[in-house]
Amino acid sequence: MSLPKTMKVMEITKPGGPGVLEVCERAMPEIDDGQVLIKVTAAGVNRPDCVQRAGFYPPPKGASDIPGLEISGKIVALGGSKCRFSIGDSVIALVTGGGYGEYVVADEGCILPVPSGLSMIEAAALPETFFTVWHNVFQRGGLVSGETLLVHGGSSGIGTTAIQLAKNFGAKVIITAGSAEKCEACQKLGADVAINYREQDFVEVVRENTANEGVDLILDMVGGDYVERNYQAAAIDGRIVQIALLQGATNTVNHMQLMLKRLTHTGSTLRARSVEFKSIIAGELEQQVWPLIEQGKIRPVIDRVFPLEHAAAAHERMESSTHIGKIMLDVNK
Repeated sequence: MSLPKTMKVMEITKPGGPGVLEVCERAMPEIDDGQVLIKVTAAGVNRPDCVQRAGFYPPPKGASDIPGLEISGKIVALGGSKCRFSIGDSVIALVTGGGYGEYVVADEGCILPVPSGLSMIEAAALPETFFTVWHNVFQRGGLVSGETLLVHGGSSGIGTTAIQLAKNFGAKVIITAGSAEKCEACQKLGADVAINYREQDFVEVVRENTANEGVDLILDMVGGDYVERNYQAAAIDGRIVQIALLQGATNTVNHMQLMLKRLTHTGSTLRARSVEFKSIIAGELEQQVWPLIEQGKIRPVIDRVFPLEHAAAAHERMESSTHIGKIMLDVNK
């Protein structure tokens, strides 16, 4: 197969608003041993893309400066002879950058087959959210059947994924969201309790729905004044996992509840972690979650699909926080 020498990408021309994303031409990326070259079909839009575009989240050393952390597509070249995938295979990939382009390089350990029954658009919505939720809710957060999970931002891509995974593994799920429409959407996905944070105090509602005991695990992407309120909503020996800080990275917190309840407050980022680390997550997802997707028990929620050239509009929708589920880019459209 003859490959082009250049490709179309969406480039961040300078730090700023969505309008700084522009179509440009780049040289085709080179692949090393243990990597593959993928012709991209679709890419997911995520909050880190917007933060990078604004100038506050530089890519890790050696990563592409083109945004985009998850894609679906077909393998068109292999970097070595010992790859379990073949040229022509349809795959999804978690990448450290470069997803907003016609071609992208991915490490073999961060690639998974497209689950049967999903479109390529739906498949591209899996990597970033499913890797993130699996690690932070199950590996780091230690959620087990019979426990109660509180998810802030339940209608986001992360939230809609967390609801479905937690319910399929036997947990009770409480979510917060910013409108009646979003709360209803989360309940349709399986959330047991949906809290409209604009109208209700989530700490009070959590206590009412847990016999005043609190929740076992909290997945938080808000930060700010939610930190101390999370401590109030958590059960004895509860865990809080921080994956984003939409309300800011600093806040004054009374840590007495942390001590009295023996709480664990941890956090993580995914992009800069090693290929070996991400490979472990990929293996567990393929073994434990892919069968659930193929059985129709879990499905990514797609909010809207934009052509690649309209990535700025996709970012505007992301930052408006009006979406429910994943915002996607159709690279072939």
